[in-house]
Amino acid sequence: MLIEQVSVFVGGLGQDGAMGFWADRKAKRASARATDDYNFAHAKWAGDVEIFNKIKAAFELAIKGEDAASNLAVQKTGEIVIWSGHCQYHEAGRAPGQYVGGSQGLSIPIVAGIRYRVGAMKGTFVPGDAIQVYKEVGNVVLSTDRIMFNGMYNTKEWAFAKWNGAATSDDESDYIFHVSNRQKTSGILFDLSVGREFNRFLAQAIDAAENGLASVITTVDKVLIDLAEDEPKKPELIVPSAIAAPPATPAN
Repeated sequence: MLIEQVSVFVGGLGQDGAMGFWADRKAKRASARATDDYNFAHAKWAGDVEIFNKIKAAFELAIKGEDAASNLAVQKTGEIVIWSGHCQYHEAGRAPGQYVGGSQGLSIPIVAGIRYRVGAMKGTFVPGDAIQVYKEVGNVVLSTDRIMFNGMYNTKEWAFAKWNGAATSDDESDYIFHVSNRQKTSGILFDLSVGREFNRFLAQAIDAAENGLASVITTVDKVLIDLAEDEPKKPELIVPSAIAAPPATPAN
């Protein structure tokens, strides 16, 4: 029955019409996927444009000697706050260790109902794996000189003058910092919606520490120009049936 219905449908459209219908449907599905990809890419692009405009505004204030974000941190002379947010502090630690290779020993009877165990050993203690231990949530302040974390129980700073490097997760939410005045690595974890912005502010803060505040404005202006040129283009839906067929060649 289904085969008959399809045959009738195809027959009603004609062979060329049926092929055109399925070609249009395939094109529309491909267009829908392309539109989803465009919407995602454009949202990410627009987010970056917004972030770099924020960075430019923050450093324009910094050049004037003004903080770009309110904070309660005690600032050093000449230090200017350019960004602040909420995060979770973490530092290097170890997972719980365990004893391995132990033995129960021997149980020796002494008198009726009483036995004495000898030779029992817990074995060798093996420390747990080195991990980052996530601790309290607090406020992070990014300045022209350093990163500062302020919580109820922990206060940490990572000064750019002692900076050895940093690492971030693929989604730009988790950061580990290496500084020369501290043996343990430590860092901060952000919400996914915040980490990308922090990453770009941090890069410009380090640039400012090395090359001066004015260099950031030059860099950001160039980035904004590049972003304007790289704006994702919305895909255009073209269905095969809408394409005019070439004129027939007259017979000789």
